[in-house]
Amino acid sequence: MFFGTFFLLLPVFVLTIEVPSWNKYGRKLNRIWSTIFFSFLLIRVRFENLEYLKANRQYVIVSNHFSYLDIPVLGLIPFDLVFVGKASLGKIPLFGYMFRNLHIAVDRTSLKSRGASIAKAKEAIDQGASVVVFPEGGINSQNPPRLARFKDGAFRIAMDKQIPLIPITLSYNHLILPDDGRFLLRHKKAKVVIHPPVSVHGSNTKTVNGLKEHCFGVIQEQLLRDNPGADVSMDTRQ
Repeated sequence: MFFGTFFLLLPVFVLTIEVPSWNKYGRKLNRIWSTIFFSFLLIRVRFENLEYLKANRQYVIVSNHFSYLDIPVLGLIPFDLVFVGKASLGKIPLFGYMFRNLHIAVDRTSLKSRGASIAKAKEAIDQGASVVVFPEGGINSQNPPRLARFKDGAFRIAMDKQIPLIPITLSYNHLILPDDGRFLLRHKKAKVVIHPPVSVHGSNTKTVNGLKEHCFGVIQEQLLRDNPGADVSMDTRQ
């Protein structure tokens, strides 16, 4: 279903990629793709507090990442969003061509690639887009809804560009499509909770940990509230 809907839109994606000034329209097409995708799956996605995202403002969005549904769900947000995702996404035939050219693929094992991805994220912000980063560094939690440790990149980008952070909780994606290798979909309404913006005004590198811990706490608290009774033993993966 995911790739079938992608192939229907592929010619238009190619057009928006080949004309650089049209890249933002390609990312808008991502939203259309996500809408069609979830409509075919008969899965409703409910947003809470969408009003925290203001038109003509830019943000660094940070979210938990437990499921392959996370990018399509966040792709429904009606703003120009550039995603920072793992390099393997850029290697998928045809889909990788779209992701590499409209978003940012990063090899997290390479210091050079990580540095380049931060530079590209800042460039996207300079061009008027907001950036979505999964600060866990991929689907790394061994025990959802317990978060894996957050990395610094997203918070340094926000401080360097002096734009607000927006924590977002994806409450049930790990139940709808677990990362268990089976790709078996469970029908349940998806929930996206947008939290109040976190100002970085006046921050410096000494406050990275404070910003990181605040966003971690906001997202983790919401996850545990929405998943009562879940096993919340500590995730020890680094």
